[in-house]
Amino acid sequence: MALEAEATGAPLSSFLRDFPSPLGPGEPLPWSSAGSGALSRAEVPGALAELARGLFGGRGVSPLLAASLIHAAVDEVLQTDFTEFKKQSGETEEEGDEERFTLLDGDSLQRCFFNKLWDVCFEWKKQLPPLRPLKRFLLVSIHAIRNTRRKMEDRHVLLPEFNQLFGLSDDIDRAYFAVFDGHGGVDAANYSATHLHVNVGLHEEVVKNPAEALKCSFQKTDEMFLFKAKRERLRSGTTGVSALIVGNKLHIAWLGDSQVMLVRQGKAVTLMEPHKPEREDEKARIEALGGCVTYMDCWRVNGTLAVSRAIGDLYQKPYISGDADGDSFELTGSEDYLLLACDGFFDAIKPYEVVDLVLDHLMQTKGVGLKAAERLVAAAKENGSSDNITVLVVFLRDPQDILADCLRDPKSLGAGEDAQSSAFNFLSCEAAATPVTESV
Repeated sequence: MALEAEATGAPLSSFLRDFPSPLGPGEPLPWSSAGSGALSRAEVPGALAELARGLFGGRGVSPLLAASLIHAAVDEVLQTDFTEFKKQSGETEEEGDEERFTLLDGDSLQRCFFNKLWDVCFEWKKQLPPLRPLKRFLLVSIHAIRNTRRKMEDRHVLLPEFNQLFGLSDDIDRAYFAVFDGHGGVDAANYSATHLHVNVGLHEEVVKNPAEALKCSFQKTDEMFLFKAKRERLRSGTTGVSALIVGNKLHIAWLGDSQVMLVRQGKAVTLMEPHKPEREDEKARIEALGGCVTYMDCWRVNGTLAVSRAIGDLYQKPYISGDADGDSFELTGSEDYLLLACDGFFDAIKPYEVVDLVLDHLMQTKGVGLKAAERLVAAAKENGSSDNITVLVVFLRDPQDILADCLRDPKSLGAGEDAQSSAFNFLSCEAAATPVTESV
């Protein structure tokens, strides 16, 4: 314990050596000033937390300690009087209704936040509060490539330290993971990766009804980004899929064609149906609003987007809906891993193929799973994917145990199409929104 406290205290000592006192009015901020523009009140916690995560990540601070420090400092900022940061009021007109939004000065807020962060580091250097890591086993493998596209518009979030970032001190493990696939620019994907999990963590129902908190946070993030898009004339959008593990429950929510799947005892389990224009229910919804779905190399909404729901896409609302679907599942302990990925992966690799690829990788590495995502991305590229590819694998059991079980039961080594099952064979909670079908 003493060695652990010493290891945790070392980054704090280093931070205080490099920043011996809070910042004065004219001193430069310790991060890029690119994000120092106006912020809405709702954007403050996410924007500040993202800056601090970048700062601490570059200094080798453990994610657990960094999340705890960030929560303490953000909480202090949120308790201050924002009147001194008021920059201007913006007015938007929506169907004749005028809505006023107060914008805050980002530079002043960042300076205030850094000084709160400095105060917390100073106090915690003297007496470090207990840091409680997850009890559940989690091992994350992530890999993302631009591929042949001109720009990389995917973003991802992995947050095993969800509790620490939002000051949740009960005895329930929580972890959050997400993949966002941007289109028309990276702004919407960046924005969602910064703010969606914060909207979940600060939602009033996050403890009592996490499924509702997760699903509602997609819509709130969409509304927040649309306000930003209007004032900054942004046209981009993003699909997104998120997974929130809360104790022995898995909650998922999604917009568009980024997907999450589960592998349980060597079998691929379908958890969701992506939002695509050719779905009968999506086509009917779009046409009822006065839009159209046409085939132009693939099915598209109003001849443009190949997804029917997304965050952003200001000029395609309401046809491109920001209303997420969600579902919840019981985790029994027999689950091997979760996989979240964008369409650049799932258009090239079928869910049942994931099982064989991961098992093959574990056999080659003798049960080391850290580069499993890299193997999956390579397979998608080999199968002809030219899109951005992001794959996030969350092992829920030790990969060596998964491999050992498969070696004891050789039948599971060749998973194949017949090994895929539907989420209907899994315990689904009442939060189900979209029927899940078996895909082969």
